[in-house]
This record gives sequence, C-alpha cells and structure tokens, in this order.
Amino acid sequence: MDDITKLIKELTEVDGVPGHEREVRKKMEEHLAPLSEQLVKDRLGGVLGAKTGDAGGPKILLAGHLDEIGFMITQITPKGYLRFMQLGGWWPHNLLSQRVKVKTRKGEYVGIIGSKPPHSLEKEEREKVMKLKDLYIDIGAKNEEEAKAMGVRPGDWAVPASEFTTMRDGELWVAKALDNRAGCALAIEVLKRLQTEEHPNVVYAGATVQEEVGSRGAGTVAHLVQPDIAFALDVGVAYDTPGSESHPFTCNMGDGPLIFLYDATMIPHTGLRDLVMDTAEELGIHVQVDAMAGGGTDADKFHTSGVGCPSLVVGFATRYIHSHNSIMSKKDFEQAAELLTAVIKKLDHDTVARLID
Repeated sequence: MDDITKLIKELTEVDGVPGHEREVRKKMEEHLAPLSEQLVKDRLGGVLGAKTGDAGGPKILLAGHLDEIGFMITQITPKGYLRFMQLGGWWPHNLLSQRVKVKTRKGEYVGIIGSKPPHSLEKEEREKVMKLKDLYIDIGAKNEEEAKAMGVRPGDWAVPASEFTTMRDGELWVAKALDNRAGCALAIEVLKRLQTEEHPNVVYAGATVQEEVGSRGAGTVAHLVQPDIAFALDVGVAYDTPGSESHPFTCNMGDGPLIFLYDATMIPHTGLRDLVMDTAEELGIHVQVDAMAGGGTDADKFHTSGVGCPSLVVGFATRYIHSHNSIMSKKDFEQAAELLTAVIKKLDHDTVARLID
C-alpha cells in the first residue's frame, strides 16, 4: 500500500460526525505538524498548517472538512431501541440493516439499524420509501434501563461501521467518509509537495468542522485566516453508474479532477476558474465540471468572507456518496494534487490582482 493510500485509509477509518471531530482533528494535526511552520486553529475545531513561501504574498486557503455524515441519538425507547436524527443528508433506504458504531461516555457499541424482513412486509410497505423518523438503532439492550447503564443518552452520536478497502489493484478506494477525508488528505498532500517547491504566497492547508450541517466551521476558518484566494476540497457526484445516463454532465470516476461551475450556495470566481482550467491544460490534466442546483460546500462561506474571496471547489467524482461505502479514484486524487500545487505556484500578488480586476 503506497503512502497516499495509507493516508486515505488512516483518515477514513477515524470517526467524526459534525460536532464530534476531535479524533479526526488530532489525526490531521499529526500529518500537518511536520509540514508546517505552525498549526492554526479556530475555537470550533478547525485546523490548518501554515507554510510561508513569501511572507508578503497573498494568503491561500486549502481546506477539506473533518466531519462525516452520521447520526445523533435523540431518544431511548422503553424497550431499549435508539431513535436518532441525521447529521448530514441520508436517503433512508441506504440505512436499512446497516451497522453503525454508537459512541457513548462509557464506550463504543455496535448497533444495527433495524428493518423488517421481507416475509413481514405488506404489499404497501414494500412499495413505499421509509422515513427516517421510523428507523431505529438496535444495540442489543433489553430495555431503556439497560441502554442507559451502557452509557447511552440523548446527544450521543453514531457513525457508519465500514472498513477501508481497495478495488482494481489499488486504483480505486472504497470507504466511508471519503466525503470528506479525501479533501483533508488532499490538503496534506499539497502541503507536502510544496516542501520542495517555491511559492510566492502563504499557504494555509487543513480542514474545517461541521460542513455537513451548514458549513459552520468554514466561516470561523475564513475569519481566522482572511484569505485572498480559497479552495474548498470536496467530493462531487459520479454520473457513470446505471440510471445516470441522462444527466447533462458526464462526471466519471477516474476521468480527472472535478470543479463546480455552480451550486446552490456559490458561483465560482471566473478568473480563478479560468486560471485552474488553463493550468490543467498546460499539465495535460483533464478537468471535469459539474453544476448542481442543490447542495453546497465550504466555498459558500469562503467566497463571502471579508470583502470577498475568489473561491473554487476542487474535488473528485465519487460514487455512492452519503452512504456507508463510497468509491473514488486514486488517479483523480493525484492529478488534483498536481494541479493545485501548480496553481499555487502561480498565485503571486500580480496574478491575484489581475484575477479580481
């Protein structure tokens, strides 16, 4: 297993839903500290490594987000089952009979999201979409008292149980939390590549918190750094699976890094977009594009920070996001790292001034 794949495995197998990113942050700090002059942190849990090329140059922000989608426990039923709410967007049918890890003050417990066997389903039940409010987690407790004795209480959290693996001789990564530990890993990898490259700016690379519940940590990180240019590093949807043939954009896993032309929260800065696409052409890297009517990323808060910050989302076409198991391409990751490193090397004062003129 090569170093980049090891990094992805390490980051995806750490657990951290919105509001509970501490263990992921600690893992990020381990990787950022040797590459940085200092670690910069906000009070919500975001962390960035700072590397100076030119102390008087523009400030460049590269950030994934630490949190993954998961659940918050809201109620223990009299029979010891756990009701929950989603942290981040879930389609309920992705959850039936899946394993989760329930995190409590007394430890971690395996849980199963309950579902009826097909033998017990009425015809109407077979044809309807389950509602999240009707689902529950079974931790094997006999009753409410036993669940409480295990340390469970409302406000505890649960996360998908899914180990990292690979497909196609290691060329594809399969894991939970690729959204968005892949973005976290990309920030680390770009900072690593800049150790041996000159760059005319100050780079802040790391990750925010609570993106999946409204990009809350993006606002605090942007306020902390006050960047001149920002890149949100995140995943997008791969439209190369059966049933997606009619989609207007052909974002295929393995066909190159992905940038967003539009989402519900941001239209990217045209000058920055063109700089990235022109640089990709120079490098012979094929860049894919998507435009989403719904959804958003941390670029939402980055681009409206201060007096305005030219921002762009750079990421990867990923299959089965917001589920227990997603798939993405190692090649897309490596090309995204190469592209961002090259772009950062161009971002001096004159170039940034031309972008916003």
